[in-house]
Amino acid sequence: SLGRIELACRSLLVQIEGKNILLEAGIGQFFEPKLADRYGVTPNDRHVLLESLQKFKISPSDIDFVVLSHLHFDHIGGIVPGYEEFKEKNELLFKNATFITSSEAYKRALNPHPRDRASFIPQIISLLKPKDNLLLVEDVNNLENLPEVIKDNFSFIISNGHTPGQLLSTIKGSKKSIFFCGDLIPGIPWVHLPITMGYDRYPELLIDEKNLLYQSINLDNTILFFTHDHKLSGALIEKNEKGKFSPAKTFKEFNNVEL
Repeated sequence: SLGRIELACRSLLVQIEGKNILLEAGIGQFFEPKLADRYGVTPNDRHVLLESLQKFKISPSDIDFVVLSHLHFDHIGGIVPGYEEFKEKNELLFKNATFITSSEAYKRALNPHPRDRASFIPQIISLLKPKDNLLLVEDVNNLENLPEVIKDNFSFIISNGHTPGQLLSTIKGSKKSIFFCGDLIPGIPWVHLPITMGYDRYPELLIDEKNLLYQSINLDNTILFFTHDHKLSGALIEKNEKGKFSPAKTFKEFNNVEL
């Protein structure tokens, strides 16, 4: 046994006011076969995000904004083409898109710690350029530099437990909201407060951030969207009489959800 667990790399497409807003891009297909095999990336002969967008008749040029919670390769690999094409032309797939992340996450990607250096791919990160195609959020309470469609429909928090400056989004609807969990809550097993990933930089801080999140959101109408759960796309959660948080309702697919 290789000691692996099964994980997804899931993105969320939000369509508002005629704009296509992609929250993250998953792992994509940029890895050379040897590295794809090392990380257990399957399938690595297809760009699954592109295929998923094509099902909705959306081409890469139709994407207006890409919100990146942080810049680890399993969250941004899909912003570039597949391995062979990326090897020939080092360029972005979403050429018309404006990318959004936090200034702290961007700084971390440029100057990683030895502990997480392998999670950042310089060839991809170099394609994101502030004042060109990249907008940086300095302060989640001041979004003046962001486009109106983002300011009007999104709010953000910063989480530092997994990696410094992780930018987590809430898409605000009239009836329900969606909280994009990133690596704060990768999937159902991590809903339970004490559970963290071995790769979290500051596990105790992450637990505190999770607890604060649960206290600050309306659990009845906030759907948690999971990037890494291999079975479920999201869930509404509840707190039981013993104080444990667990799923109240789960969502296998997230197609055509209206908020």
